[in-house]
Amino acid sequence: MSTFAAHSPQVARLALAAACGAGFLWGTGALVVNVLIARHGFTPENISFWRFVVGSVVLLAVFGRVSLWKAVRPQLALVVGSGTAMALYVLCWFLGIERIGAAVPTLIALCLPPVLVTLVALARGQERLDASLVLVLAAAIVGTVLIVAKHGAASGDVNSHDLLLGVAFSVASAVLYAGFTLVSGRLSTSLGAGPATTCLTVVAAAVMGLTALYRPLYWPVEVAPEAWFLYLGVVTAALALLAFSWGAARLSPTALTVATLVEPLTAVLLAALLLGEQLGPWQWLGGALLLGSIWGLGRRIGQGAKAATH
Repeated sequence: MSTFAAHSPQVARLALAAACGAGFLWGTGALVVNVLIARHGFTPENISFWRFVVGSVVLLAVFGRVSLWKAVRPQLALVVGSGTAMALYVLCWFLGIERIGAAVPTLIALCLPPVLVTLVALARGQERLDASLVLVLAAAIVGTVLIVAKHGAASGDVNSHDLLLGVAFSVASAVLYAGFTLVSGRLSTSLGAGPATTCLTVVAAAVMGLTALYRPLYWPVEVAPEAWFLYLGVVTAALALLAFSWGAARLSPTALTVATLVEPLTAVLLAALLLGEQLGPWQWLGGALLLGSIWGLGRRIGQGAKAATH
């Protein structure tokens, strides 16, 4: 039985919408990160650190209670491990991009996790293997490839050493994200979405702070980048991760990872709308396939929930 089968169709679809919403917000963040790197010269590590710090402050203000820390103690190792994975999958993705450009690391980091979590979910009995699952996964992955592949190719020649490291970092990012996704639902169920998100974000901020050992971390002094940093922390960390955690407690790992593939679609559509980038016909086809996979996922979730309530 899948995780979402324990909930009513309405709740399960709302959880799917929450996960899609998280992906949408992360997609807006991708555009902001590109602006901060290209126009203001910030490093990805610096951006990620302050994103988690600001998110932690917001979440602690809302959910930080003495009872929270008492509840976390029995699961402290899992919380620390999951928060570390959340920080490191972002860092590994950035390290892969730094060596071989954005296209290959992004494709690996986005397309491999749904396959990994589905295999684990099948082994655990959280998913059933049928034609609809295969179609949803195939449409989501092919659609994502078509959306992403046009952008971010590596510039110039990449030597074999950098290519190997870039691919290794990208695979590590995918594995860490898949692992994080697989345990997110358990933490959100036991602690609640808000407390779980708070603890994970605090741990992620501490882990990203360690990057100061090799690259300086500093808060911007200009108003424009300060505003973008606050946006990343409040919207793409606190709000998006809260929506992700709430959905994780009510969706199967496969549904969760497929829904968040809305992220690259959001990023390319915003780039076309705000930056004047042209979308090719294959990207439009990819977007249609991705949206079709999410529609199919919604039908699958609804049917599973109805079957569980009868």
